[in-house]
Amino acid sequence: MLEKSVPCAFINNELDNVLNRLGTDEIVFVGVATNNSIEATARTGGNLGYEVFVVEDACFTFAKTDYFGTLRSTDEVHSMSLANLDGEYATVVHSTALIQ
Repeated sequence: MLEKSVPCAFINNELDNVLNRLGTDEIVFVGVATNNSIEATARTGGNLGYEVFVVEDACFTFAKTDYFGTLRSTDEVHSMSLANLDGEYATVVHSTALIQ
């Protein structure tokens, strides 16, 4: 069993070693919160050389006030996190595309 104690699932555990032993080179991310755990773990996974996929319709987050004090909707926070990842650390896909 692997436990996650910080937003990035690769920190303070053996996740990378386990994936390497299994011969895994692709990782698919779903879950909560897009702008926190998903983004942190996907960035690290991409930096470690994994082919990372983030399933945009299988992740979600929460509204958040930005640095300048403007409240951003759930959709805005989610969209920006996906934009931060797509093409650099991960490939963002819709679940229907992933299933095909």
